[in-house]
This record gives sequence, structure tokens and C-alpha cells, in this order.
Amino acid sequence: MLPPVEPPSAAFLVQLFLVPGLIVAIIVCVWLAFHWLAHLGNDPQAYVRTLRRANEGRWQAALNLANDIRGPRGATLKHDTALATELGRILSDEVASGRTGEQSEMLELYLCRALGEFAIPEAAAPLVAQARDGSVPTRARAAVEALAVLAANLSPTGVDWDEAAAAEAVISASRSSDRQLASAAAFTLGVVGGPGAAERLLELQSQADDDIRFNAAVGLARLGRAEAFPTLSDMLALPDVAAAADDPQAQSARYKRALVVVNALRATALLVDAGTDETPAEVVRRVTSLVNDPVSDVRTAAAALVRKFRRVGPEAAN
Repeated sequence: MLPPVEPPSAAFLVQLFLVPGLIVAIIVCVWLAFHWLAHLGNDPQAYVRTLRRANEGRWQAALNLANDIRGPRGATLKHDTALATELGRILSDEVASGRTGEQSEMLELYLCRALGEFAIPEAAAPLVAQARDGSVPTRARAAVEALAVLAANLSPTGVDWDEAAAAEAVISASRSSDRQLASAAAFTLGVVGGPGAAERLLELQSQADDDIRFNAAVGLARLGRAEAFPTLSDMLALPDVAAAADDPQAQSARYKRALVVVNALRATALLVDAGTDETPAEVVRRVTSLVNDPVSDVRTAAAALVRKFRRVGPEAAN
């Protein structure tokens, strides 16, 4: 005997149609979200509209924009004058609003980062303004670091931009009592150059703080100044740090030492290429000894520099 036929209950209909429908709807929404994010970089105004909304997620849009400008799809965005101008306004408006907190701070930092990725002079003015205003060191440091990226982007294009204003703002930032801001300014001065940059770097090279001193020496080398050699020699002499695999602090110290030494090697190579003064014998000796350094990146950079010494003057590498 078959059971009696009964009409389906409401619960059965929900399980049969509504639940699968909701699952399909969720999948479609997720796909649309990813599709929107993937194509957001093709529409600069979509970024602007998102950044203009007063919501807590705007910093993510600023981060995505910075990544898109730097990425393979950023060739057009890098030269979008209207977009750079609007981002500068948004940054200025956010600062003028007086809003505080993590969300606002992150928005300002990523807007600076996005402006630095451009390759047009219009992106410089808002960064110069924030670098000059050191009332919030983290924001000023983001602007200073972005100016270094912007200057590097502008250099191959040969376009005119207000290099003097940028140098003046970065020099002002280098006088901050915040050591991280001063250190970033020392690095950026070597990239931006401009009036007074070398003189200020010579002053910064005499600072007790190693980060500031080392960045100033690298900056001087970028400007072709042989006065960097004594500090570069100190950087090359830093000993390797023994670090166990389970000691994050020691691993970090070893990584930083390697980074400092590699930067010193690259800076020395810049001075050799510039043909400034003869490379001091002590610097040559220390570079040669680094060919056997335990860190592979240091060994590689040192070996390349030794070969450069031999090409420039064979007796220098002996």
C-alpha cells in the first residue's frame, strides 16, 4: 500500500526552492563583487566616488588605487591629471576635516602613497604641503616617502616640476624630532635633490642616529658627493648577525644589516660610475672582503662591485 498523497508543506517548499535560490544569489553577488573589483582600475571616477563617500572602508579604495597605478594596468592612470588633482583635493579635505582615528589616518597614508605612484607634476603639490606640515609625523612621513617615488617616476620623463619646493619641504621634514620622519627625509633628499639638498645631507650625515646617518650617506652618493665614503665604509663594516631560525628578533637584525650593507654597495657603485674621487682603499678592502659574506645578496652585490672596480681601475681591486 502506498502512503496517501499529501500537498507539500511550507517547510518542504522552503527547503526545495528558497534555500538553493539563496545559495545561488550569494554566489552571484560574490562573483559580481570580484568582477567589480577587477574592473575598478579601468574607471578612475569609480575610485573617486568611493573615496568621496564618508564610510570607514575608503582607505581600502585608496590602497587598491595605489596598487593599480603601480601595477600592469597603471600606465594610463599614472598620467591622469584629473585623477591626481582630485586625489589631492580629497587628501586636503580629509586633513582639513580634523577627523582622527585609525580609519582616517590610513586613508591619508594611502592617498599619499597613491599620489606618489603618478608620473606627472600635478601630483607633487599636495604631497609637498603634507611634507611641510609636520604636525602629524606619520602623515608627513608618508608624503615624504611618496615624493621619493614621484621624483623617481618623473626623472626619466624629463618634465619640469617644482623640485625646489619639494626639496624645501623635505629639508623642513628632516629637522623633525621624529627620527622616522627625519630618516625618511634623508633618503628622499638624495632622490629629489634640488637646492640645499647636499648641504642638508652633509649635516644629517653627522647625526648620531644610524638610520638617519646611513640614509644621508646613500643620498649623498646619489648626488655624486664623495663625502659619503666615510659613512659608507662604516656601513660596509657591519658584521653579520648570527640568527637562529626560532629567533625573530635576531632574524630581523640580520635582515636589516644585510639591507644596509647592500645599500652601501649600491651607493659606492653610484660614486664609482659618477667618477667623483678615487675610491678609498679602505672601502675597496671592505667591499672585497664581502665577496665571502654569509648572506647571498651581499655576496652578489659585492662581487658585482669588485668587477666594476677592475673595469674602472684594475689596481683598485688588488
